[in-house]
Amino acid sequence: MATEAQYTLDQGEQGSAVLRLSGPYLLSTVGEVDKGLRKLDAQIAEVDLSDVTEIDTVGAWFACSLARDHSAEIVNASERAQRLIAAVGESENSTPLAAPRPPLFERATGTMGDKVFEAGRGVTDILGFLGQIISGFGALARHPRRFRYRALVAQFESVGINALPIIGLMSFLIGIVIAQQGAAQLEYFGAEALTVNLVGRITLRELGVLMTAIMVAGRSGSAFAAQIGTMKLTEEIDAMRTIGISPIEALVIPRILACVFMMVLLGFYASVMAVIGGAVISDVMLGIPFWTFLMRIQEVVPTYDVWVGMIKAPVFGLIIALSGCYQGMQVRGNSEEVGKRTTRAVVQAIFTVIVLDAFFAVFFTNVGWA
Repeated sequence: MATEAQYTLDQGEQGSAVLRLSGPYLLSTVGEVDKGLRKLDAQIAEVDLSDVTEIDTVGAWFACSLARDHSAEIVNASERAQRLIAAVGESENSTPLAAPRPPLFERATGTMGDKVFEAGRGVTDILGFLGQIISGFGALARHPRRFRYRALVAQFESVGINALPIIGLMSFLIGIVIAQQGAAQLEYFGAEALTVNLVGRITLRELGVLMTAIMVAGRSGSAFAAQIGTMKLTEEIDAMRTIGISPIEALVIPRILACVFMMVLLGFYASVMAVIGGAVISDVMLGIPFWTFLMRIQEVVPTYDVWVGMIKAPVFGLIIALSGCYQGMQVRGNSEEVGKRTTRAVVQAIFTVIVLDAFFAVFFTNVGWA
């Protein structure tokens, strides 16, 4: 008995040929003859299966494909082969299934409605989350011993101390860029000395705190969402509730306080490093001595510019922490949700920070701190 799929081509009358298949035509054997059969260019009238010893669905589909491609007829098929060929033929001739596609207008309005309802649910969830936080602060005020000071210190280290190198380097380079580009433009007006004013005011008032907030959002805000989201996914938060520990008090409030307090320090630190970067590049390229640059900063930068940055810093920190913790608490289903919520936390935090910075700029200008 043949153990391999084989075939022969016998010439018939009127130039037509008979393709005789022999041996087992199974999933494991048809690959051996597939290439050779596909290269046949003779006019085949019949596909003879009389010598086929075994056949499965793949073999039946293969025989049907040969017959269809050459407009041939399948003959001498066994009872099993006939049943399989009939089943394969029905599946090939059946109408392909496809989901109905609604009209464009219906799809657009449906998607818009889903987004509106989703936004409404989001607002409700956010208000509920804020209510839980306020309730958690109230509970800690009544029972101060329940506050987790070690968790707060750990978050101080994570959000603040560990971020000092990257924020310091970023701010230092930003100060260099502002001073170099500003001096290049002011040189056309013979006002290179005003580079001190430019670097001092724009870093202490705007860019120092804003760039720090963006960095903290990408670094700590994403960490909040990923940590809490993973704990939610592994049911650690449910276990905390079961043993009587409030996740808001244990996880959310320490992160919020750490982010709010450390944003003030990091914002001031970033502004100082940016000023130092501007002083360094001014000393090297503009001939303004380093210490003269720093003394000039004290003369040309109003004190309220520093206060503007320090007022914005805790607000930005609150937005970043709320966004990260809220998105982490919303994780449900699977690990893919953790990545989506982490990305959403960073995008929401950065977008909100930039929008609030614009409102702050308008507000402080209107109150005379321009």
